[in-house]
Amino acid sequence: MREFSAEYLETTRAGMWADSREALADLDLSARERVLDVGCGTGELTRVLREESPAEVVGLDADRGLLASVDPPRLQGDALSLPVADDSFDLVVCQALLVNLPDPAAAVAEFARVSTDLVAAIEPNNAAVSVTSSADPEAHLAQRARELYLQGISTDATLGADAAGVFEAAGLTDVTTARYDHERRIDPPYSEHAVEAARRKASGEGLATDRETMLAGDATPEEVDDLREAWRAMGRDVIAQMQADEYHRREVVPFFVTAGSAPE
Repeated sequence: MREFSAEYLETTRAGMWADSREALADLDLSARERVLDVGCGTGELTRVLREESPAEVVGLDADRGLLASVDPPRLQGDALSLPVADDSFDLVVCQALLVNLPDPAAAVAEFARVSTDLVAAIEPNNAAVSVTSSADPEAHLAQRARELYLQGISTDATLGADAAGVFEAAGLTDVTTARYDHERRIDPPYSEHAVEAARRKASGEGLATDRETMLAGDATPEEVDDLREAWRAMGRDVIAQMQADEYHRREVVPFFVTAGSAPE
């Protein structure tokens, strides 16, 4: 399973659900008594669930370091072997977890084991991410970098759009899906994170980190090196636009909220 830092999780999930939580309607959060958030990371979804539900919401993650950011109750454990008894919760949910697992149906089946009622997953289609930017080459380069990266990973990064099939394969019934688009914007005045992201573009640092993954797919070293050079040039353009308060960037990540009833 891919691992992520606390900074990465907090940054990529910042502001998610801030504007609308309508896509969570099928989870019937107001009627819940005990909820388990599996793979909770630093607890962004856990906090939303606690705001929306009177239930006891337990955050669970395999990484003890990430769990340190989550208020109790919390548990350390593996999504494929949950350290809780059968029928312990009436809702088991995860966010951006199944896309990183080699056998997502096995995880959903394990969620169903500990749920008396509903299982849900909030998963992205990472291949359908869209970027618009005032730096002309950025949208194209971001798409190409994403394509090469996704070719190099072994899990299904597009799973969000098709998670209903995973749920049905795991034996869940009455499966529903709702779409939620998570929008991230960079506009002046720029945050410290936005400035740091621009610096990483100009240095090529981010693509250097992803190089090994890209080469695990169909990319050649020459393709990756050429992309990195173009990326660095784009990053210098971004920094120049920032200095003039002219840089704008919008990224939309489509998420799909899939829910199903656990078998009796």
